[in-house]
Amino acid sequence: MTSTVPTVPNAAHEHDERQEAQQRPQPPLTMFGPDFPFAYDDFLTHPAGLGAVPPTEHGTEVAVIGGGLSGLVAAYELMKMGLKPVVYEADQLGGRLRTATFEGGDPSLNAEMGAMRFPPSSTALQHYIDLVDLETKPFPNPLAPDTPSTVIDLKGETHYARTLEDLPPVYHQVMDAWNACLEEGADFSAMQQAIRERDVPRIREIWSQLVEKLDNQTFYGFLCDSAAFASFRHREIFGQVGFGTGGWDTDFPNSILEILRVVYTGADDDHRGIVGGCQQLPLRLWEREPDKLVHWPQGTSLKSLHPGGVHRPAVTRLHRTAGNRVTVTDADGDIRTYRAAVFTAQSWLLLSRIDCDDALLPIDHWTAVERTHYMESSKLFVPVDRPFWLDKDPETGRDTMSMTLTDRMTRGTYLLDDGPDKPAVICLSYTWCDDSLKWLPLDAGERMEVMLKSLGEIYPGVDIRKHITGNPLTVSWEDEPYFLGAFKANLPGHYRYQRRLFTHFMQETLPADRRGLFLAGDDISWTAGWAEGAVQTALNAVWGVMHHLGGSTDPVNPGPGDVFDEIEPVRLPED
Repeated sequence: MTSTVPTVPNAAHEHDERQEAQQRPQPPLTMFGPDFPFAYDDFLTHPAGLGAVPPTEHGTEVAVIGGGLSGLVAAYELMKMGLKPVVYEADQLGGRLRTATFEGGDPSLNAEMGAMRFPPSSTALQHYIDLVDLETKPFPNPLAPDTPSTVIDLKGETHYARTLEDLPPVYHQVMDAWNACLEEGADFSAMQQAIRERDVPRIREIWSQLVEKLDNQTFYGFLCDSAAFASFRHREIFGQVGFGTGGWDTDFPNSILEILRVVYTGADDDHRGIVGGCQQLPLRLWEREPDKLVHWPQGTSLKSLHPGGVHRPAVTRLHRTAGNRVTVTDADGDIRTYRAAVFTAQSWLLLSRIDCDDALLPIDHWTAVERTHYMESSKLFVPVDRPFWLDKDPETGRDTMSMTLTDRMTRGTYLLDDGPDKPAVICLSYTWCDDSLKWLPLDAGERMEVMLKSLGEIYPGVDIRKHITGNPLTVSWEDEPYFLGAFKANLPGHYRYQRRLFTHFMQETLPADRRGLFLAGDDISWTAGWAEGAVQTALNAVWGVMHHLGGSTDPVNPGPGDVFDEIEPVRLPED
């Protein structure tokens, strides 16, 4: 259910002023987040650009380890400054922006194996979507305006709905409880307004109090502390149905601060998908020839800077060498030394697949990497001949099948089409954490059989199998050798660890022999599980590399490091 917080009652004499304010056009929310309220979208679009390095540094090679969105954004912007990114990637470009096609299915169909839905509040991400001329369309989340219908099936009881009003009263009670819980426990309306207005002092005032109060609290504990959620039944339904994208019980053990970051910034609302698949974004950045770039001739792209247009292979060793350099050994045995490097791959790889010197990071940063908590996630897709779910049941007049939330094995089923007469795709199941681990021993065919059985119990008269036109596609991100999980999610007490990782791009206070390697990527971000965080941390790393090599931003467009002292994340005591 989409979260909608009711208006907080005010004194009678404020009524007219409040009504007038509500009628004024409201700017869109942005992931101008509470921890580090820097306007990345304004920074990106400013005509002064992101900064410059001294001409003596032009052509300097910078290692970029990881060819996902964060790595390619960082590489693209470093190239524009006149530096020479050398991209290392163990698998395929795109990372968790992975779009797959069906063996034996219609070649026009695809499946989003990782990221698949993006909120409008991801304004820095949207900059790059627009830059490479990609089109978006509404994503069919439960009860979203463009979703034809939604079915909620809990404990064998099924409810069909086109809007929230079609659901029984208990679901309205759950939504009201969540809204009240947010308002009373987290100053929700005040924070959303401060973010909308980019009121940094107000954001910091609200958030600093909440960080200190809530860092040790789980999502579930936050609900239990609210009188609005005194009912276990309401908490149970909320966990299974949730808000925005569906059930959130898999997040119940995580820090409530993680959840507040999502709801404050509208990250779970009004999602859009990328037409043709989200992996096009990193692939187009790889091939894009910028109109404005320094040092390199027109027509230069990341692809053209790599011999044969191919990125370097997996990194197998990282170590420090004389002169505070970072030396990289790859799977081909090639050894190269760099004055600066950006690491955007999954951070646990530094502990497992990559042989690393302890000297790469300060010891407290190693602790933060080790304590990072990752969530599992699995998906299963099948291609079908057409969107048969839009056929009407002759007896009820309802859609034959709907976007489905359930407590059965499927948990979330999404119906994806491009028109009534075109081939379509069903995401039979999207699950996280324990629900994802239940699938792990099963191959794609076995998973499909389990999911068809579950959906058959919800839609006994619907023969899904007869519409399937190709082999199923599946992924379990915890079983992917270069990912080891879907995305990080801080546990209670992890705020200090995340602060160390996110602020690693600020290296002035580090010993000289610990500088030059910059962490970036989704697991370094404050907003876990969102492509926006990958973009923002890439831009932090770009600023860090530029500064490390003696460069600077234009004073009219200060970067994240230039304003760090004014907006740095809240510090909690370490004692």
